[in-house]
Parts: sequence; structure tokens; C-alpha cells
Amino acid sequence: MANGWAPDGAVQDQIDDSVKDAIATARARMPSGPSLLDCEACGEPIPEARRRALPGARTCVACQSARDKRPVISGINRRGSKDSQLR
Repeated sequence: MANGWAPDGAVQDQIDDSVKDAIATARARMPSGPSLLDCEACGEPIPEARRRALPGARTCVACQSARDKRPVISGINRRGSKDSQLR
């Protein structure tokens, strides 16, 4: 189904690109390098099992859970309406 002047499949292409960008952003935020022994946020020890499971761990489970609850705001706007670009 064509959407205005857009070619067939253009909407799905935008969705696919948005998903790929979100995955790339999430991967870039993942820790890398050696894990810390103590949490950089609260100073509590990071359990060895967490350090083995997540190489590059920098926070304990409690601090990471708190960080994960914060909303992530994407700066990408692929919608074509004028209203969406005024935000």
C-alpha cells in the first residue's frame, strides 16, 4: 500500500531503521573492558557471578536496576508530519 508519494514498503523501511538504531544504541551503552570489583555508584562489592556473566560490569545489580528504570529518550524523528518536527 502506497502512502502518499512514498513508495511501497517505505513505512516498513522506517520501522526497520528505527529498530536497527535502537539496537545499535543499546549495544553502545553496554559495558566493555574489565569488570570493577566494587560498584562505581554505591561502592558495594559486585558479586563474582555478575562479573563473569557481564564482562565490563561497573555497577551492582541494585544500582543497575535503578538506572534501567530511567526513561530513554530517542532523538531520532523519522515521522514526516510537521507537528512531529516541532517538538
